[in-house]
Amino acid sequence: MAFDKAKFIEELKTMTVLELNDLVKEIEEEFGVTAAAPVAAAGAAAADTEPSEVSVVLISAGTSKIPVVKAVQAITGLGLKDAKGLVDSAPAAIKENIEPEEAEQIKAQLEEIGATVEIK
Repeated sequence: MAFDKAKFIEELKTMTVLELNDLVKEIEEEFGVTAAAPVAAAGAAAADTEPSEVSVVLISAGTSKIPVVKAVQAITGLGLKDAKGLVDSAPAAIKENIEPEEAEQIKAQLEEIGATVEIK
């Protein structure tokens, strides 16, 4: 005996919303699946998308402040006094509205010399 999809769909059309709800629950229990899984997966995929522009924020210069000031000066193009002021005012944005790849490079460079950095 072959399964008749058309007949099954016609049967579904005659069911009430409550009957359909019960059917879905029974199918979920019998086969160990969830009808909402594709919706949740699609929502999670949308949430995982990476932003196109981010900011690098210096949280702390750590124990070796001078190398961090020099690195910030090189990264931002600021003068020595302005770079020192930026480091002293941490937490402060070092660079804003940049590509995530560039932000990761800057973060790695600053963390290598002992600074604490976040990408936002």
